[in-house]
Amino acid sequence: METIQTDYLALNSPQNIIEEALKILGKQLRCEQTYMTSSQAVRDYCRLKLATKEHEVFGVLFLDNQHRLIEFKELFRGTIAGCSVHIREVAKEALSLNCAAIIFTHNHPSGVCEPSGADIDITKGLKKALSIFDIRVLDHIVVSVEGSVSLADRGEL
Repeated sequence: METIQTDYLALNSPQNIIEEALKILGKQLRCEQTYMTSSQAVRDYCRLKLATKEHEVFGVLFLDNQHRLIEFKELFRGTIAGCSVHIREVAKEALSLNCAAIIFTHNHPSGVCEPSGADIDITKGLKKALSIFDIRVLDHIVVSVEGSVSLADRGEL
């Protein structure tokens, strides 16, 4: 009986529940009829992917011309207080996936998801660089365990 109970608890651990939720969200976001046009759905997806990380991670949602998810990638890993983002690497990955639009996301391990001046500056730099390739930057979402902030919703793009 104890083995069954231990297996049940392991299967229903918070990490397994999060992984199952990500699978469900991923299927919904890749569904032919589901587009990345709901700011709340995108914020929820980004929070599930990054909010519980103990270090900063910069991720990118690569989208097709209809704003359907091509792929989500964690491109850069930092420390508890920051993460270096390289415009060249973002552009290279975007071109290799032939995406038409992008949503950036990163986490704040501190729990406070208020965007910094550096967050806004790198977003503007990425937007300018990617516009050369006709790749639209739709948003940059900062997440934490406490919530999320959309730079697009705040008019920072």
